[in-house]
Amino acid sequence: MTIKKDEAINKVMNDFEVLANLVLEQLDSLEEFFNSGEMIIPEDVVAKLIENEKHIDNLEVKLSDRIVNTIVLYQPVASEIRKIISCYRIITSLERIGDYAINLAEFMKSIKKQDVYEQLIDVISNMFFTASQMVKKSVISYTQQDRDLAIWTIKNDEAIDEMNQKMLKKVVSKSKNISESKKTLISFITIKEMVDNIERIADHATNIAEATFYFLDGKDIRHLDVPMET
Repeated sequence: MTIKKDEAINKVMNDFEVLANLVLEQLDSLEEFFNSGEMIIPEDVVAKLIENEKHIDNLEVKLSDRIVNTIVLYQPVASEIRKIISCYRIITSLERIGDYAINLAEFMKSIKKQDVYEQLIDVISNMFFTASQMVKKSVISYTQQDRDLAIWTIKNDEAIDEMNQKMLKKVVSKSKNISESKKTLISFITIKEMVDNIERIADHATNIAEATFYFLDGKDIRHLDVPMET
């Protein structure tokens, strides 16, 4: 029983690694695109994003079933349960991050004004880089049981929120200017929606970091004002 249980848990973690790497690949592709300053995503990049998204969705379903079967069939001990339940929470967040990555690529099609995009690309790029780093470090915090990286991720969620608020003020200011063209306003609104999606990516990175705390300490810190000390 012990050998089979260990094998089952190892399969869960192996599949988790594949899923996590696919999501990180999505983020890397988008980060490279935003850093390029271009407004049109190359077709081959879009095709790869869509292909990876299908694999992510399939893996999420496969992993969810595998986790449930592992718990039911092999009755893991408390520490193993925490690891597996944390994994279950994390794969849900990873799947959602994958969805937001696709959304960002789709939003780019609605931006019609090059000058608007050029005004805000630095904000988008910096915000996306921070959110992407949060995801990467939160995943590492779980796989390497690194509490400090989990703390870093949770702390940086506030920085993302501040960036989003600054972007909102710019969009509201522009939307009140009746002299702006329809294409300009649509571009500003689309970029605001993009930034909202980036903020949600950061939120899910925070969820992953919180799942790491549950794995390590057996404490659910979601929705709690927990002091973070390194």
